[in-house]
Amino acid sequence: MQFYDFSKHCGKSITQFQSQFIMSRVLQTDMETHIGCMYLEGNGVIGYHQAIVPQLLLVVNGEGYVRNDKEGYIKVQAGDAVFWEQDEWHETKTVHGLTAIVIESVELNPSAFMPLQR
Repeated sequence: MQFYDFSKHCGKSITQFQSQFIMSRVLQTDMETHIGCMYLEGNGVIGYHQAIVPQLLLVVNGEGYVRNDKEGYIKVQAGDAVFWEQDEWHETKTVHGLTAIVIESVELNPSAFMPLQR
């Protein structure tokens, strides 16, 4: 399990086309990629299971806890990105609610765009 930072302070100012915003790059793939948004209500859980392919969880709202088979629960919050390797056991849970984008692909390399957090 690796932790990355995609918060605003890691982003780059974009001004092309008269734009005015910050972009925090996350990843790039050439292979099939599945992207979804997960909404966990209070006391919600994504049960303990193995990752079928490498998986990146981007917490966009709320807070919760993640674990793998080697470490206890670690707190995560908006701006945190958690990466699990293929076959790695993992779980995500929340007390008050959490919204996250999940990206799954055999070709994930989050360290190419995001700084390691821990």
